[in-house]
Amino acid sequence: MNINNIESVKSIIKNAEDSQTEFKETTGQLERGMETICAFLNGTGGTLLFGVTDKGKIIGQEVADSTKRNIAEAINRLEPLAEVQISYIALPDSDKNIIALHVEDARFERPFCYKGRAYMRVESVTTTMPQAAYNELLMQRGGKYGWESMTNPELQIADLDENAILGAVRAGIDSGRLPENTIREETATILEKFDLLHHQQLNNAAAVLFGNNFYDYPQCLLRMARFKGTDKNEFIDNQRVQGNIYHLLDAAMAFFFKHLSLSGKIEGLYREEELSLPYKALRECCVNAFAHRFYHQPGSSVSIAIYDDRVEITNSGAFPADISIERLLSAHDSQPQNPLIANVLYKSKVLESWGRGIGLMVSECRRVGIPDPEFHSDGGCVLVVFHYSHTTPTSVPQAPHKYPTSTPQVKTIVHVIGNGMLSVKEIMELLELKDRKSFLHSYLYPAIEQGLVELLYPEQPRHPRQKYRLTEKGKLNAQL
Repeated sequence: MNINNIESVKSIIKNAEDSQTEFKETTGQLERGMETICAFLNGTGGTLLFGVTDKGKIIGQEVADSTKRNIAEAINRLEPLAEVQISYIALPDSDKNIIALHVEDARFERPFCYKGRAYMRVESVTTTMPQAAYNELLMQRGGKYGWESMTNPELQIADLDENAILGAVRAGIDSGRLPENTIREETATILEKFDLLHHQQLNNAAAVLFGNNFYDYPQCLLRMARFKGTDKNEFIDNQRVQGNIYHLLDAAMAFFFKHLSLSGKIEGLYREEELSLPYKALRECCVNAFAHRFYHQPGSSVSIAIYDDRVEITNSGAFPADISIERLLSAHDSQPQNPLIANVLYKSKVLESWGRGIGLMVSECRRVGIPDPEFHSDGGCVLVVFHYSHTTPTSVPQAPHKYPTSTPQVKTIVHVIGNGMLSVKEIMELLELKDRKSFLHSYLYPAIEQGLVELLYPEQPRHPRQKYRLTEKGKLNAQL
């Protein structure tokens, strides 16, 4: 960028301070200014103007040889060495100048430090970069993708959940994102095509997506709590679940069904169930949390906190450094934090499309008339907050049944089957579940054992056309 006249300065000023623009009155603020230059380098570049107030008024400053020397010495304290364009623009009819420092996008050299400390830009504010964000940029600079692509010599195919792999493949075939012959290929070949296996070694992404044993991966953790009231002083339910992404996603949605009120409205001839917060918005938020979080921190996790007035979903991670929150809320290109993980989730139809997640959450909330979700990030953690509408009851247990069911999963499957006759695949699609093993043990088998669901071919449990329907007892429960 050439900043060589007063008109180019005015053009920059008219856009006000933002993620790529900063104003300082004098080089007396040089230290803070250099921290901002460091933050620009850790983002997508930017421009710093000395001689401009934070309101955008041009005041200029005198430039002596010592001023130029101090700026040069400050630039030399950037690590690694960075190219900083320096311009001195004389003000008309004045002995003062505007000093412009500009840096271009240097994403392949990130992270940068100034005096041994890294900085980042959050909207128009310069702040210290959290250690997690720094480590992530460091790994991106040193490798193809970062932590997810690192191989684990101890991880074997036997340590992966084959049912989860086959479930992902079936979903990919059904959605047209994988060729039909994929289902007939060897597991190793499927993993190679997913970029999870190279030279007979599995990478970390394979464990996150399909792992069974998580001794080496304590960060594959979901924490869930239902608090009493609107703070964390007392909780009603507290759970910790370890597992692969598909298992954790199912556990998250089951927790929502357990603790968010379920209401129904009549649409035509059918009763349509709706949670107090839209199911699709919550699911999309969880998918994004699992797909885009920082996984390299062993102590990190995704957490769900349900209060009387809101739901908060938190994950260790950050919004892309190159995209502002405003752009995230509008149409934008997807820049997944973990491209390998995101690619498999997309092919298995867990991620619906690239760069659409936040828009979907917002549109779903607007569809049911509740406030837009709030999005917050401090560079090391992302927090999404969903508020109930003023007319929606706060989170309460769902209506009691004449024949009580022991789990929310059983209640859910009873409502989904209704008056229909459905196969396992059809029920899982309606519930948007991917983990067949989890579905059978948490939903279907308990419902059968409680006499709520029966088999179409009870004498042949493995019948190729096996379907499931509600018993009379189940139908009574579905009506309540």
